[in-house]
Amino acid sequence: MFQEKGKVIAIGQVQTGTSPKGEWNKVDFVIETSDQYPKKINFTLFAGAGKQLFTPKVGADVEVSFSIESREYNGKWFSNINAFRVDPVQAGAIPAQQNAVQAPVFEPLPIGYKEGDSDLPF
Repeated sequence: MFQEKGKVIAIGQVQTGTSPKGEWNKVDFVIETSDQYPKKINFTLFAGAGKQLFTPKVGADVEVSFSIESREYNGKWFSNINAFRVDPVQAGAIPAQQNAVQAPVFEPLPIGYKEGDSDLPF
């Protein structure tokens, strides 16, 4: 599973179809990341039979959870970036720092301290 945050800059037309399991919908949308060198990424969002297709709005800040899949056709390889979850990002929200380690606090040595000075009994 991969995740990427960005602003939605384009949304394609919703496509529909029918399979043995029922009707399905899919839509392509593009986000632009806010990295130092922004990337534009095209995702495909699919909703199977009986599921509601969530379509983000242009200009919305979102976090997309996705997987990448490749397949071969006539000797050429094609890749899809399939979004399976799209969550809105709250404006001004500060992301939680997971696995953050707090730096230890060191007390300064007392003035006039000499190496070997200690009140320890050993």
